[in-house]
Amino acid sequence: MTAPLLSAAEFEAALRAIGAERYHNLHPFHRKLHNGELTKAQVQAWALNRYYYQACIPLKDAALIARADDPALRREWRARLVDHDGEVEGDGGIARWLKLTEGLGLDPTYVASTKGILPGTRFAVEAYVHFVAERSLLEAVASCLTELFSPTIIQERVSGMLANYPFVSRQTLAYFDKRLTQAPRDSDFALAYVIEKARNREEQELVLEALRFKCGVLWSQLDALYYAYVAPGYIPPGAFVPDAT
Repeated sequence: MTAPLLSAAEFEAALRAIGAERYHNLHPFHRKLHNGELTKAQVQAWALNRYYYQACIPLKDAALIARADDPALRREWRARLVDHDGEVEGDGGIARWLKLTEGLGLDPTYVASTKGILPGTRFAVEAYVHFVAERSLLEAVASCLTELFSPTIIQERVSGMLANYPFVSRQTLAYFDKRLTQAPRDSDFALAYVIEKARNREEQELVLEALRFKCGVLWSQLDALYYAYVAPGYIPPGAFVPDAT
């Protein structure tokens, strides 16, 4: 017997419960990052690997736009491309993330080459891009709903890193300033979209599972970082080795 359709309030509550249980702000690596328990080299490894995720977000968004037959959805989603790619060279979130890595003492050319990223980072990020390109449009939009929870982690990250790391400045973390307004704008739209478009319980469950998948993508990236740079500290061949770039 098919379960009954969740009300809009119940559906939103179920989505938010996934974030409360699975969002990567709960990961031990992030707890260490925000609490000042990492070395500069470990923070560098985080920023370098996170760059690959940032750089692939426009690929994910372009794949979603290419599949959308609704002009309103395409118009809304185009803003995400501008947010990350910018209107001109040197503008946008990707450029600001490279500035973040440079502020941490990394060579931005090396970071942008992605030569030093972990295999686990590459596999997780590319799985996300493929998910958005290959699953239903509803699931693709739903996978972006981790942005519902990002303002909290951004505030924790910025305040924690500024308080605990003398090598971090507010200018270094300037990437996050715009995300505090961009992420809520994007998540509000995506939340309204999935609530409207998931018209039966089966589709609602697909939305919930897509959000669980995305939480897993973010979590697995931190698993790889922890394993390589915290404990047991096994850095795979070819990956970033602190002070060896």
